[in-house]
Amino acid sequence: MHSSFRVFLVGAISCLLVAIARGDCEIVIAIRYLQAQGTSHSHLYLYREDGKLLRQLTRDDSGQDSAPIFSPDGETIVFTRETPNDAPKFWSVSPRGTDSKKLDAAPDWYAQAKSSPYFTNVEPTEEGSADPTSSPAESASPSATPVPTYKSPDDSLELVLREDPNDEDDQINGPGHGKHFVLRDLKTSTETEFSKIPGFYGAYELLHDSHDQNRYFLFDGPLRLAFFDLHLNSTDGDTVLALDFTGPRFVRLSPNWATPIPLPGEPAFFTFTENRYVPIPASKKTANCSYIERWDEKLNHIRYAREKSAALCYGMSMYRPGLTPAVITLRRGSEKE
Repeated sequence: MHSSFRVFLVGAISCLLVAIARGDCEIVIAIRYLQAQGTSHSHLYLYREDGKLLRQLTRDDSGQDSAPIFSPDGETIVFTRETPNDAPKFWSVSPRGTDSKKLDAAPDWYAQAKSSPYFTNVEPTEEGSADPTSSPAESASPSATPVPTYKSPDDSLELVLREDPNDEDDQINGPGHGKHFVLRDLKTSTETEFSKIPGFYGAYELLHDSHDQNRYFLFDGPLRLAFFDLHLNSTDGDTVLALDFTGPRFVRLSPNWATPIPLPGEPAFFTFTENRYVPIPASKKTANCSYIERWDEKLNHIRYAREKSAALCYGMSMYRPGLTPAVITLRRGSEKE
């Protein structure tokens, strides 16, 4: 075999292997690992969806890298780099960690990109009242308020959020609230009070989709969930629990807050997970941290970060070839922390 042909063959095989590897879903996350001494810096890290770290994409310690977003074709990642006493600059890098360069301006697709839909709690309107579309109860008169009910998208289940006016737990947003909420099976007409469901600790507001306030459930293949928030105390703040209808059971997504982010077309979802008072390695200090985690249909989860690390997430983007939408994004910048 001629040497020139061997070089060509090796090159072709290498390109093919790279193409196969790039066929997997990939997640780029801006992570700032907190350290005991000196200034910690946020860099970009590329993960495979199963949690394997593929490579660190940026290493510049002149500032903080944040808000990474995949281009629509998955071939470029644009992000911002903020240095002390200077306005943030736009940079790009390839998922292979090459071709890092500063840009004169952000591409149109980057500037127009918004955070993907996520589940959140009810927000007040400008007049200060709850959104009238969020539940039947909120649109009725106070003198005859019906019990809020929510039917699942496949018409198999119904949530009945009834409260007992004589139960002190039902009068506050705290542990124990929601014990009289009911999960009703519409096919068998059986009802189960939340207090009888394994894992129940409390349930307050039913979370809804940030882009569609009439969407309260996450059903995708075998994934069948609803999410509730609950206030814990002034130290721990709020938490989020997933009601898994396949159990049924409750699963707490974090000791503190966790924002569920759907992955359409996959029986899985991300969470932007907040953990308070995380020990910083090699010190007696603690910090309030944030991470990206992935949950599958059995509610097993993986964390995209080093083990036992204290870290801050400054944004995330996922490229999913063959799925719609192809790019999932959470925009968060260091200036918001």
